[in-house]
Amino acid sequence: MPTINRFADLAEEITEWRRDIHAHPELLYDTHRTAELVADKLKAFGVDEIATGIGRTGVVGVIRGRANGSGKVIGLRADMDALPLEEITGKPYASTIPGKMHACGHDGHTAMLLGAAKYLSETRNFDGTVIVIFQPAEEGGAGAKAMIDDGLMDRFGIQEVYGMHNLPGAPVGTFHIRPGSIMAAADRLQIDIEGKGCHAAKPHEGIDTILVGSHIVQAVQSIASRNADPLKSVVVSITTFNAGFTDNVIPQTATLRGTVRTLDPDIRDLAEARLKALVPTIAEAYGAKATVTYRRDYPITANHADQTDFAVSVAREIVGKDNVNTDIAPTMGGEDFSFMLEERPGAFIFAGNGDSAGLHHPAYDFNDELIPVGCSYWVKLVETAMPAA
Repeated sequence: MPTINRFADLAEEITEWRRDIHAHPELLYDTHRTAELVADKLKAFGVDEIATGIGRTGVVGVIRGRANGSGKVIGLRADMDALPLEEITGKPYASTIPGKMHACGHDGHTAMLLGAAKYLSETRNFDGTVIVIFQPAEEGGAGAKAMIDDGLMDRFGIQEVYGMHNLPGAPVGTFHIRPGSIMAAADRLQIDIEGKGCHAAKPHEGIDTILVGSHIVQAVQSIASRNADPLKSVVVSITTFNAGFTDNVIPQTATLRGTVRTLDPDIRDLAEARLKALVPTIAEAYGAKATVTYRRDYPITANHADQTDFAVSVAREIVGKDNVNTDIAPTMGGEDFSFMLEERPGAFIFAGNGDSAGLHHPAYDFNDELIPVGCSYWVKLVETAMPAA
């Protein structure tokens, strides 16, 4: 595997960074320790500029190449936050914080980008500028949008932007990508039902919000089965149903929450419209009232065609043509790198994490064997996009 030789030497050091971050997970925007560690490393590497507090706790490093005649500026992004899970890996470097763990590999993403930043700061064998972006709050907090709202793209002159995520189940030394929609829009849904509470022995005197909610749960599945084009994906999942507090009272109110996932903007519009049409009508049929609160959260993660082709060519340099899947099936998971791809052309790629537990699982751990591969991808991307004269 033609990874960059320097990363064989650096692998142990980068692994130590990764495991230190893993042992000290932080949630959402509360990534103060991780951000401080990142900023200290960047300073030690001798990057040209360091900006902290971008998007509350994001960190940005600026690395200028040996020459800057091209004027090209490329952004590379890693996420820093963990998840509210109790780790069960039993590893020596397992989480030291109860109820928090790096169950998605953001510790590895941060460490790999730090490794690339160290190398690029040493060699500067490129003509242009690299912006290394360390982002908080990917896991539901829209940290990418917060950094953009803080001027990330314009302040640092970013022209193209690239992201990478580990992929459990795929062999280390493989990359996986596709042009267009690669991850779904992730929207949030809340349904509030108002009925009439009564004694459970006298249901005829009330309006049963649990009955109404149950019919709503079933009916919204018709959006996928009967409203959407069968060749276009949509997922409507009701994930919480809160009503009542005892066994002999029919509750006055009920609240349902869930998520809607789509890969096509028109289907996203359709799902929202159908929910807002179906839910009040069903409630009304039973004498209840229901309101829908629909929050558009993460957009569709849509790779740009030219930048995807470029990412493929770089990945093939690292692992060989046969180890780059250019037509991975889209996933209905969401990713807030989507906000960055709405602002600038770029591409999001998956790198195999080997035979690990799945993402967001309490037994998950980032595979340190991926570190030289991921670091090499970042460096080759920079040096190929902005070759030194």
